[in-house]
Amino acid sequence: MSMVLERSLLAQICQQLRQQGKRIVFTNGCFDLLHLGHVDYLFRARALGDVLIVGINTDDSVRRLKGPQRPLRSQQERAALVAALKPVDFVTLFAEDTPAQLIAELRPHVLVKGGDYTPEQIVGAEMVRSWGGEVVVLPYVQGYSTTGLLEQICARYCPERRRPG
Repeated sequence: MSMVLERSLLAQICQQLRQQGKRIVFTNGCFDLLHLGHVDYLFRARALGDVLIVGINTDDSVRRLKGPQRPLRSQQERAALVAALKPVDFVTLFAEDTPAQLIAELRPHVLVKGGDYTPEQIVGAEMVRSWGGEVVVLPYVQGYSTTGLLEQICARYCPERRRPG
């Protein structure tokens, strides 16, 4: 079972993993409502190395990025759910708007984002490449997104209310 760790401890573990020759993969996101797209994405990310670390935005960070109605689930709940997924080895929270500082602290070999990003949009890409790492954009799984799921729920159960952001 994976663990939710403080980032300082996780940085120490990453240093040990690098010394052991392990290939560290990092990705990040809000993971507000888990869906098949997330699961597929995390399995594909894990296949790129020996250890998969997922950085999860704190509640305040999600609100700044997605608006005042988000997140739907607390940072502790989101972290625990992602940590329970088979391909995930470690989870940590980050309060910043981007994971740049966390990436600098963990120094992964592979930085992964989903196909809704272009390589130029990926925060930390240049940094990871600067130490010889790789940046990978995984294919987007069509039909699966948290926003789409929220829209479907609202359309089905509360059509008189305004659409989610």
